[in-house]
Amino acid sequence: MRQKIVIIGAGPGGLASAMLLSHAGADVTLLEQKPYVGGRTSSLHREGYTFDLGPTFFLYPDVLREIYAQCGLRMEDEFEMTRLDPNYRLIFEGRGEIDVTSDVDRMEQRIAEFSAEDGANFRAFLSDNRRKFGAFKSILQRPFSSVLDVMHPSMLKMLPFFRPSRSVDQDLGRFFNDPRIRLACAFQSKYLGMSPYQCPSIFTILSYLEYEYGVFHPKGGCGAVSRAMGDAARRLGADIRLGEPVRDLRFEGRRARAVITDEGEYPCDALVINGDFSKTMTTLVPNHLRKRWSNKTIARKKYSCSTFMMYLGVDGTYPELAHHNILLDGNYQQTLREIANDHRLGDSPSVYVCNPCVTDPSMAPPGKSAIYVLVPVSHQHPNIDWDSSRDSFRKLAFGQLAKMGFPDIESKIELEQIITPDTWSADYSVYRGAVFNLAHSLDQMLFLRPNNRFEDLESVYLVGGGTHPGSGLPVIYESARISSKLVMKDLGMAS
Repeated sequence: MRQKIVIIGAGPGGLASAMLLSHAGADVTLLEQKPYVGGRTSSLHREGYTFDLGPTFFLYPDVLREIYAQCGLRMEDEFEMTRLDPNYRLIFEGRGEIDVTSDVDRMEQRIAEFSAEDGANFRAFLSDNRRKFGAFKSILQRPFSSVLDVMHPSMLKMLPFFRPSRSVDQDLGRFFNDPRIRLACAFQSKYLGMSPYQCPSIFTILSYLEYEYGVFHPKGGCGAVSRAMGDAARRLGADIRLGEPVRDLRFEGRRARAVITDEGEYPCDALVINGDFSKTMTTLVPNHLRKRWSNKTIARKKYSCSTFMMYLGVDGTYPELAHHNILLDGNYQQTLREIANDHRLGDSPSVYVCNPCVTDPSMAPPGKSAIYVLVPVSHQHPNIDWDSSRDSFRKLAFGQLAKMGFPDIESKIELEQIITPDTWSADYSVYRGAVFNLAHSLDQMLFLRPNNRFEDLESVYLVGGGTHPGSGLPVIYESARISSKLVMKDLGMAS
């Protein structure tokens, strides 16, 4: 008899799990509360405009390519991707700008325009991080369930690169003196919702991955990748049920036995949870069943920042601007402190703008642009009342856009949608609106993160940013691969 596996949540981790487990022969049912797949990696379709809801950078496609191959498919047959050049444009407020490229010769020259010494050190930075990533890669590909796993030979191999006393910014100081160049290789810690002045030094590999493997745009946006994964999972045999939120879980002791929706009860031999970890646990799993991850423990954990989003359908195009544009404000460190420590809205935020139509005109009607604006802000906190702050912060964001080459954009808007941390929490079931999940501090990594084989329950497995390895599309796909292997092993299935 085929093993019955229920997956909660059709985000990227849930979709990858559905593909892998269906291909392995399991009877897979995937339940998604929204009427579409993708979770935060989905699309907003409005009046001919297409916006990515969340991620817009598609990095390190090797993991997903390997998942497709494991399922007997070719990723390149499923969706189209374009490698970008430049990767993105960085604007240092009042201090110049740089078009970042994966072409090492050109990037070396661009860095040298800021600092000749830093330009000369660029290849050494890449070489150091190439070795670091080579040592760290196997750690991203296996589970951590106890402190004993830290003694694995792969961890010992990693020790020379770990440098736990250093932050990303401090580690970059070994190569770059100009603070702008350090920031160009450090801001990527925001992919984890963290400050480069606090993020562990291991994560300098994030910028390295961009240089080594490139930044890609999937045609139709990252949401198109999720839709393709959903189609693949169905072809492999998964039953994907959309618009069917989970109301309850049935346990026998600590073992999950069934998932309950308004449509009925789904018995399961294994349960894979792809919903936001903290939100799912505090709403679906009784507190008394969770010894390590009680409501009290979850509440006192460190959480990532959130985002203030504007999705703008604009009359006109911006061919002179890059696909990805990032304004790093003049006092970046103070801005991050306002977000992470003070939990307040500053008056000069950094801003990210995606201008995808410069690469992919299909994302807007002819002659128009689908402009995506992201401003990092604190997760939900009593210091910030978004009902009263929303309009003033919107005005502030447009002021920042003017500095980036969008001086008249507000007058050209045909369509606008805004998402605040309150929206992420209420409409997308994100705990405290922390869109990058649990912070990636040293005390919340590896076995100190909720385990892939969830330690508080039986027959329950986690995928997504809330478990190991963490946030970001490549590692979320990796979490699905790790957890799926555990499911197969525990149920006696061939991988």
